[in-house]
Amino acid sequence: MLLAATLRIPDGRWVTIEPAAGDDPSPWADEPAASTDPGATAWERCDRLWLGSRPFVRALPLTVFEAIDYGDVAFIPTLAEPARLPAGAGSTVLNLLATLAADQGRPALGYQGPYPGEELFLALLESFRYEPEGETEPLGAFGRRALVWRPAPYERLFAPDGTYVQLRGRVEKVVSGGRTYVRPDWQGVRRHAPRRVRDVEGGVVCSLWALDSAVADHIILGGDGEALRTLDTGGDRPRTYDTAAGVTGVRPLAPAVAEGIAAVVAAASAAPLAGAIVTESERMRFEWGPVVRDLVAVAGDDVRFSSALDALGVERTAAARTRADALELGLVALTELASLAGDTLRARAQARLLALPDAAQAAALSTMPHEGGTDARLIVRAVETLVEGWLGGSRLRPSR
Repeated sequence: MLLAATLRIPDGRWVTIEPAAGDDPSPWADEPAASTDPGATAWERCDRLWLGSRPFVRALPLTVFEAIDYGDVAFIPTLAEPARLPAGAGSTVLNLLATLAADQGRPALGYQGPYPGEELFLALLESFRYEPEGETEPLGAFGRRALVWRPAPYERLFAPDGTYVQLRGRVEKVVSGGRTYVRPDWQGVRRHAPRRVRDVEGGVVCSLWALDSAVADHIILGGDGEALRTLDTGGDRPRTYDTAAGVTGVRPLAPAVAEGIAAVVAAASAAPLAGAIVTESERMRFEWGPVVRDLVAVAGDDVRFSSALDALGVERTAAARTRADALELGLVALTELASLAGDTLRARAQARLLALPDAAQAAALSTMPHEGGTDARLIVRAVETLVEGWLGGSRLRPSR
């Protein structure tokens, strides 16, 4: 019988598991009609997660999850409030379960809980491998609960300087200075990775990545995960280029580009969030400017994209042979900007919906996907505006 377990998470703090913490306090237990998800059923007992600065310190209660038998791990439990966990805590707990299941000879575990979405899917990829292996749409199959998960735990290293390294046959994830770098490919699944782990001769490098190239290299590690060197990038200052704002200046994105970012994020999000995403984007200020060791920084209503990414766009657009090439680059760049701002916009949209009266929330949740014609026009205009701004008055040969 497990009395307690304590796990160090990437930021150096500790999460403690308290087994058999009490009866089911899950958010859907008292209101079963609140969810139409067939997996959203209450459990009889729960385990609790605590956060502390040292091992076994229970300073802050985080959330609860479906109680399991740690001597015979038979399934992947449901977590009540994933948003309350610090970064990396959920995958750390899942890795413990994968390790126990592997030691116990479990070939695979299933997940039958509610909300089998992208965030949980990506977390499971870190310490499990999904089956069937050849599934062409694994995220969709996960949503239908048609996947099982074979335990494949990872090794963890904590360097003296605070760098955290995650290995599973290769370096897969690095956390340093509060920033997470990951592989873009996990069991054949591609994920957006603006802070990327990539192989080089003799080791791996943690880099900022955009437009299919490294924008800046930050950390060099050996293939065994040993941190070799942290690079001084000078705050990731952009390469020199001619703009009215100057090399280190801040300049706003064109309104059409901001509208296009919101349209891309809305199109890629749940339909009930689309209107709130657009409304929130109208309250925010999008700009180019210096960003230290990252591609985007968010402060209040300000979203700043790195001048280094702006400079790369100028360089790549100038090198485009035809207008079609330049517009293709612009679409890729707009999609990357939307990915960088997407989590912020979705979080603000969710908060906006939660603040509405119950009737307004119900109306929003019943929203059907809208026709994409307006979004398509906004995206096309945004791409053209972005490319024209990067061209700075230069002309490209028409597409043939």
